[in-house]
Amino acid sequence: MVTLRYLDVCLVLATAPFVLIAGLPLFGYLVGACAWLLTRAGMVWMQEQAMRAPDPKLKAGLQVGGMMGRLWLIALAVILARYAGGKEDGIMAAALVLAAFTVYFVMSFVTRGAPPRARALRTPSAS
Repeated sequence: MVTLRYLDVCLVLATAPFVLIAGLPLFGYLVGACAWLLTRAGMVWMQEQAMRAPDPKLKAGLQVGGMMGRLWLIALAVILARYAGGKEDGIMAAALVLAAFTVYFVMSFVTRGAPPRARALRTPSAS
């Protein structure tokens, strides 16, 4: 399950040779890949901090703050690729980030397991 949890990272890294061979915009790929990998690592760190937090409000605040910060950093990276590189670079960065997010989103459901209600229904009752 650990490998599936980081399938988005594998996708971003495995895309590099295809970008080079196909002659796709390298600057856009690098900006998108760096933004995704750095914010992904930051999110993992933020979630670890949230799990250690004793206060539920602090825990929720760290998680929401991390998600919002990640969203802003990714959006700024796509804008940076567009204006520092060109239109094609912006599209490349946006496409890479969108593909990585899609895989991340799906894998977050797959690796999470059954919802709490379904687990409660499967537990044998103590009679």
